[in-house]
Amino acid sequence: MNRVHSEFVEAGDVRIHARVVTCAATDATPVVILHGFTGSTESMREVVAQLCQTRTIICVDLVGHGRSDAPQDVARYSMEACTEQLAEVIESLGLDRPHLLGYSMGGRAALTFCTHYPDRARSALVVGASSGFANPEARRARVADDESLAEHLLEVGLEAFINEWMAKPIFASQARLGVVALERSRTERLRNRPHGLAQSLRGMGTGAMPPTDLTCLALPTCFVAGAEDEKFIALARSYGDRIDNAQVEIIPEAGHAAHLEKPEAFGRIAREFFARVDASTS
Repeated sequence: MNRVHSEFVEAGDVRIHARVVTCAATDATPVVILHGFTGSTESMREVVAQLCQTRTIICVDLVGHGRSDAPQDVARYSMEACTEQLAEVIESLGLDRPHLLGYSMGGRAALTFCTHYPDRARSALVVGASSGFANPEARRARVADDESLAEHLLEVGLEAFINEWMAKPIFASQARLGVVALERSRTERLRNRPHGLAQSLRGMGTGAMPPTDLTCLALPTCFVAGAEDEKFIALARSYGDRIDNAQVEIIPEAGHAAHLEKPEAFGRIAREFFARVDASTS
């Protein structure tokens, strides 16, 4: 039977929360799971359920989210700061080169971590994630958009913002999850703090983060996208073409959050990928 407990790691002056699901039945390489914007360890519950029978899982609340600190200083939310905090979590928990699994914002953090700390991770599996904008004009436009979004969040309040966020077209396919699941997701998102989400947009939004040079990514990488998420299918395939040790997986009948919409299919892909990497690096 798995043991579940929380850990709080002091990463500089920011306290980061991690939910640890220990699988005593195996010594397989652990997986560190990173959620998307407005998410938390709770929002990755289905992914944990798919993997925790075969390996230990560490689900992290990124800065400004969940039970982790939400400082006022926007510098604590930069992608560089986020990956440093993640490095502290991995070291503090005594993890030896874990796999990283991230969705959207968490996927960007996983890719950045693996390029900055290639000796501290074994692989990266990302869902619906980009590597940032290489075009300076596109970056500036996105920074402006995220600043407007952050200001809007603080103006209208968390509940109205979450309602608007969940109604975005990119998330429309999640309607297949049903009313109960969507309401649970909404409740989980509402446990976040408005200023933490606003600073996250400003500090580690897609425009604010430096673009990740994927040609430097030497670790095994798996890019996953839902078949109904055309933008991220194109990105996944373009990334796969640029990296030698990469694979691309498209999940049928799924949108942006393919890991939530088709958890069994996603779980199978993740288990097979991590097992293959473990076998090749053992």
